[in-house]
Parts: sequence; structure tokens; C-alpha cells
Amino acid sequence: MQAGFHTVQRDGEPADAAALAPLAFAGYAHFTAMQVRGGRVRGLDLHLDRLRQASEAMFGRALPEQRIRALLRSALQEGPADVSLVATVYGAAGEFTAAGQEPHVLVRTAAPAQAPAGPLALAVFEHERMLPHIKHVGEVAKTHYLREAVRQGCDDAAFMDRQGRLSEASIWNLAFWDGRSVVWPEGPMLAGVTMQIVRRRLAELDIPQRTQPVTLESLAAFTGAAVMNSWTPGVAVSRIGTVPLPGAEPLLAALHKAYDIEPLVAP
Repeated sequence: MQAGFHTVQRDGEPADAAALAPLAFAGYAHFTAMQVRGGRVRGLDLHLDRLRQASEAMFGRALPEQRIRALLRSALQEGPADVSLVATVYGAAGEFTAAGQEPHVLVRTAAPAQAPAGPLALAVFEHERMLPHIKHVGEVAKTHYLREAVRQGCDDAAFMDRQGRLSEASIWNLAFWDGRSVVWPEGPMLAGVTMQIVRRRLAELDIPQRTQPVTLESLAAFTGAAVMNSWTPGVAVSRIGTVPLPGAEPLLAALHKAYDIEPLVAP
């Protein structure tokens, strides 16, 4: 147990200082973050797929799905029904070794997260994440650019690749509205679980969506923009770089409607 957390478990057992100390040197890890409500979570299948695929890529093997689900249930039994939960898969040998590593799982729960009210102004930085399709730890650039964005008078940072395409924000996916369709930016990025939930539910609602390159020059064609992550399916964006964006009410309505029809599932 740590201050601010409801529970911290390593491989299903309470994590004491001796168990946690090696993690200070275990930067070779990946994770998923979710909001649990009433002991259930949206997009559980997507979270499990994320952990499996990342483990196979980073460790050459993945723990069985039933094992992961059991570890999630064990942590949830120790706290209230509504929590934020992060499951981190790591190798105890840490970084800077080519030796094979047995995956371990650290699960922690804390108070439910609340998204900012918005709208948000995003400063733009040229940055391409290493292994962008994996939600991995040790991304110092995200915090660095977030701090730089705030120093510039903005709320957060958005990233642009070397081709000039907007990809994602610091801990957010980006979405745009052209007056009729949801537009997803094309480029290397992490496909967030909330983004994947929204995409599959928009299709059920017959709300048009497409993927295309989005640049600073093309922003003027959009009538709204939003960011999303595990906290929320949509917070309005008022500005990206120096380009102002109009109110995003129709976009936010579509994103939230799609997210809300995703069922909550128990691990």
C-alpha cells in the first residue's frame, strides 16, 4: 500500500517496499490504464489485447488472459467499486540487458480520475514516440513537452511527425470534426482504448468517420477538435498551435454517445 493508492499488488500479492524497490530500475515495461465503475470497465477486451500484444513484442511471450483477469480482480477486491486502475507488465531485470525476462504484473488502484473541463489549448512540438503502438513507460519527452506547453501559456502538448502530420497529444488521442464526420489523424501513434471503443461504436451509430493526414495548414477545414483518453471520450480543443478552432459541441456529442453505449464488463 502507498499513500494515495487504494491497493498496490505485485503478481496478486500485496507489494511491500522490498517488492517495489526493483521497479525503480525496471524501466522496460508497458501498461494499460482504465476507469473502473461499479467493479466493471469499458473495453476490457481491448485492454487485454493491448497487454497481450505489448508483452509479445517486448518479452516474446504473454501471460494467459485468465491470469491477467485474476490479477485485476484481486486488486479490485481490495478497494471501492469506483477506481482508476493501472496494470503494468515489467521485467524484473530492468533495462540495459539482453537477457530474457519473465513478465511480472503490478496492479494499482487509486481514486477515480476526472478529466479537465476544457477547452484546451495545445502547443505543437515535432516528436515521434519510440514504439508508438505500445503504451510503454519511461517517456520523458511527454512530460518535458507538457511542461514546455504550459510555459508557453497552453494547457498541453500535441505532437507532429517529421512529415508535418499531427498524430496525438501527450496522453491523449486527437479527433476532428468536419461538420458531418469524425476525422482521425493518420500517422504513427498509440491507438488508445477509448479511441478504439469510440471507433467501433460510431460504426454502430452510423456516424461517418475516416482517417486522413491532418496538418496545421489543414486545421482551418475543421469545425471542431477534441482529445480523449481513459478519463473521458472527449474534451474540446480551442487551439492547436496558433490555429483557433470553433466549438466542438457536435463532435463531443458524437464521441460521448458512442462511448456511452459501450457496455461495462467485469474482469
